Amino acid sequence: QVQLAESGGGLVQAGDSLTVSCAASGRAFPNYSMGWFRQAPGKEREFVAAIRWGVGNTYYADSVKGRFTISRDNAKKMVYLQMDSLKPEDTAVYYCSAQNTGDYYDPRNWGYWGQGTQVTVSS
Repeated sequence: QVQLAESGGGLVQAGDSLTVSCAASGRAFPNYSMGWFRQAPGKEREFVAAIRWGVGNTYYADSVKGRFTISRDNAKKMVYLQMDSLKPEDTAVYYCSAQNTGDYYDPRNWGYWGQGTQVTVSS
């Protein structure tokens, strides 16, 4: 069983940086791949980034590649998403996910979800 809690969202201006965090519980955390998704009003939940357990390979959506960085601290059971050069189209609720069982890009392949944190980017 894993519980996830996101924090760090807020209102920023275009071009700013923001880091959102995800605190996880559970002994098996180091063995889980972790991910970030986002959902804007009226849109489906979309993949943002993932970091694999073990070697920590990272994967990004094309829309955030080069601007966002996912990282994890297994000792602290934390996952971070550093977001640079934010754009108004990055506005969404950002969700942390755990326990991937297939294609990272499909939210149906993730077993656990947090409640989300709102990120709003003004122009």
